[in-house]
Amino acid sequence: MIYLVEDDLDIARLVRHHLEGAGFNVRSFSSVAGVISEAEKNTPTLFLLDIMIPGGDGLELCRRVRQSQSLAVVPVIFLTARTSEADRVVGLELGADDYISKPFSPRELVARVKAVLRRFERPLVPSLLKAGDIEVDTGAMTLTVRGKKVPTTATEFRLLDYLARHPGRVFTRDQLLDAVWRDTQFVTPRSVDVYVRRIREKIEREPDTPRMLKTVRGAGYRFEAPR
Repeated sequence: MIYLVEDDLDIARLVRHHLEGAGFNVRSFSSVAGVISEAEKNTPTLFLLDIMIPGGDGLELCRRVRQSQSLAVVPVIFLTARTSEADRVVGLELGADDYISKPFSPRELVARVKAVLRRFERPLVPSLLKAGDIEVDTGAMTLTVRGKKVPTTATEFRLLDYLARHPGRVFTRDQLLDAVWRDTQFVTPRSVDVYVRRIREKIEREPDTPRMLKTVRGAGYRFEAPR
């Protein structure tokens, strides 16, 4: 079930028509009211959020989704008329998985929804990894930092898990996109930078001077397990 939050009824009908034509079930909301409570009762497979909606905004709704332990791993796509790079980065920093600008073609919309969902089709091998202050449990898809469970998006979790399982190895942004995002048609290397920053804020004691998730200038990123 895809939760669509869009106050423009014509756009909502268009989106719903094409997604249902592609085999998805869609539930529409014209405002943010009740979205979180309904999602916590019936977890969607994806949120498709307009940014400017009555009763709040999509950015705040995304923030609430990412703060919810039960919803944090659900993919989020923004559907918005805001097209600047700054707006896109803000959306990614809040935990969005993609950002579709209006106007859009129905074919592109369906393709990008499928691309985001494909990232999470491949199950992770259940295992428990411990490195310094962190514990990565792929079976439960949970991150524990200094004894406390920390909500992560599915993309954040997969990126951290991939890096942590290859300690000491330097990965370029393109290599990480291929390994974690899988379908790279609609994402850019800048997305990797945004997600690395978000992960650092969750696992590092001092995110500006990271001890585990390090930048290798001119190359990419490396995970170092603390001794």
